Amino acid sequence: MAEMMMIPALCLAIVAACMWRRMRALRRGLYTFTEKLEESLDAMADGEELEECGIPEDTLWGKVHGKLVKTSHMWHQKNEQNNREKRQIKELISDLSHQTRTPIANMKLYLEMLQAGDLDTEKAGEFLAKIEGQTEKLDFLLRSMVKMSRLEAGIIEIRSQKNCIYETLVQAAGAAVPAAEKKGIRICVDCEEHIEADHDRKWTGEAIYNILDNAVKYTRSGGTVQIRAAVQEFFTKISISDNGKGIARERQALIFQRFYREPEVHEEEGVGVGLYLAREIITRQKGYIEVRSEEGEGAEFCVYLPNGK
Repeated sequence: MAEMMMIPALCLAIVAACMWRRMRALRRGLYTFTEKLEESLDAMADGEELEECGIPEDTLWGKVHGKLVKTSHMWHQKNEQNNREKRQIKELISDLSHQTRTPIANMKLYLEMLQAGDLDTEKAGEFLAKIEGQTEKLDFLLRSMVKMSRLEAGIIEIRSQKNCIYETLVQAAGAAVPAAEKKGIRICVDCEEHIEADHDRKWTGEAIYNILDNAVKYTRSGGTVQIRAAVQEFFTKISISDNGKGIARERQALIFQRFYREPEVHEEEGVGVGLYLAREIITRQKGYIEVRSEEGEGAEFCVYLPNGK
C-alpha cells in the first residue's frame, strides 16, 4: 500500500522537475530574446542598418528579427533619401550663389559707371546693352536652376509614350535655326516620318535642342549640323553630329556635369547647363546619351530612346 502511494508522489516530483527545467529554459530564452531585441533597437537608434543573419524564421526571434531588418532597411533608405535631398539643396544654393555672382557684379559695375555721369551717349548705350545682356544671362540662369531643381526633386513629370520622332526633331531643329542662321550653319534632318519611340515630346525636344544649341555654338561659321535617326533592336538612335572644334577625350566625361564649360570657350554665351539637362531628361525616360569626338574633328552626340512595345 505504501509503495502504491509512493508512485503518484514520484510522478508529481518528476513533473515538477520537468516544469522547473522548462521554466528555467523559458526564462533564459526570454532573457536572451529581450537582450537581442534591445541590442537591435540600440543599433537602429544609432543609425546602423541591420542585416540578415541566417536566423531560422520558424523561431520567435527569427520572425521578430526579420521584421526589424525590413524596418531598418526602410529607415535607412528614407534617411539616405533625406540626406541626398539635403545635399542637393545645399549644392543648388551653392551653385546659384556662385553662378549669379559674376553677372550681378558686372551689372553693378556698369551701373556705377553710368551713375558717374561722365560718359558720352555712345558709351552709355554700350553699357546699357551690357547690362541688358547680363540681365538676360541671369534670367536664363535662374530659369535653368528652377528647371534643374524641379527635375531632381521629381516635381516635373516626364511622360513617355509612343510618339513620332520626326516631329520632335523638326520642332527642336526649328528652335535652333535662328542661332544657326546668324553663323551661316546648315541644320539637316534625316529621319523617316513613320519612326516612333517612347518619349515625352516636349521634354525630349528640349533635350535635343540643348544638344543642337551646343553644336551650333561650337561649330565654325559656314559649318553643318546633321541630325539622323535610325531604329535599332531595342532603341531608336538619334545622332547629332557637327564639324566643330571637337571635344578632347579627357573632357568627355565632364561635359555632362552642370555648369561645366571647357576652358577655351568661355567667351561664348551659355552657363553650362544644357548638356546636363539633356542627360537628365533622357535618363529619366530610360534612355541614355553617348558622345564620340576627337579634338578638332567635330563631335557626335548619340541619344538612345527605348522603342517600347
